[in-house]
Amino acid sequence: MIGYTRAVRCVVAVLDATDERKALMRSSLNALVLGTVLFTGLSSPAIDGATPGSLAALSTQPSMNVFRRFAVDKAKMIEFYGEVVGLKQLPSIQLGGGNEMILFAIGTGQVKLQATPAASQYPNGDVKAVTGLRVLTFFYPDEAAVAARFTAKGYPAPSFRARAGGGRVAMALDPEKQWVELVVIPNAPADTYQRLEVGITASNLEKSRAFYRSFVGLEELPQVTDPVLGTTKYPFRHGETTINVWSFGAGLPANKSSAGIQYVISNVEAVDVKAKAQSVQIDRPLAPFGQGLRTIWLSDPDGVTNYFAQIIRRAPSTASR
Repeated sequence: MIGYTRAVRCVVAVLDATDERKALMRSSLNALVLGTVLFTGLSSPAIDGATPGSLAALSTQPSMNVFRRFAVDKAKMIEFYGEVVGLKQLPSIQLGGGNEMILFAIGTGQVKLQATPAASQYPNGDVKAVTGLRVLTFFYPDEAAVAARFTAKGYPAPSFRARAGGGRVAMALDPEKQWVELVVIPNAPADTYQRLEVGITASNLEKSRAFYRSFVGLEELPQVTDPVLGTTKYPFRHGETTINVWSFGAGLPANKSSAGIQYVISNVEAVDVKAKAQSVQIDRPLAPFGQGLRTIWLSDPDGVTNYFAQIIRRAPSTASR
């Protein structure tokens, strides 16, 4: 699985790269992906809670990947997510021209960062003030250790308070002024600390819930009252990753570009068929990418990117039989 994981990292990086950088990566990426697929024999593991026959059930990864774009100093973002949040940094993917896709591991998934000058112009502010993918949530066993990492790098110590459902929670801002939520649950099972949660502020709660429940096919968990955010969260789980959807009403500015969600699946054509049948917005249509990939990019009802990538298995050549 090491080779497969590396292949997925490269796929994800190319999908997020700007168009002018993609051509620089295709040759080496295709060789890596095709060689990896040939020798690992990809299969779709069962995802607990996924609706049978749904898009989520087609996943080849028991988690989702998320990305954030930023315009501030790259070193500050790497320091924050690596040394302050405490994620393990993976080798970056060089995109050419001094650009790169910065990768961090969280369980079987990834948090990906990409420098994008336009990010400084994206709508931002309080979680309640702008729609879009607004919050990334990380879990820890030790509150004092988290606070020490923040203060050691010059950030204010997070202000923790009691959390609904147990443990303690604090909100903080990364250098791009995007939100992270820090949840401390001492003595929890080890896999608790490999979880990632994604928070979406929606303009129409029922449309967003229907998208993640009925279109993607994620498992909808019981709603949770969140006194920190002052709202009710509606969680949708996919293996190690949970999407939390909430709303503060319609008419808010929309941030459709700073962050998004990625799924690695076994049948991207099924996504295309279902998206067309249900009139889901298609941002980038189903198409081959290089010699070993097929992708489709969709938007949820608030314009949050949900994109799906399939690594195509290469049939053995006649000479190898």
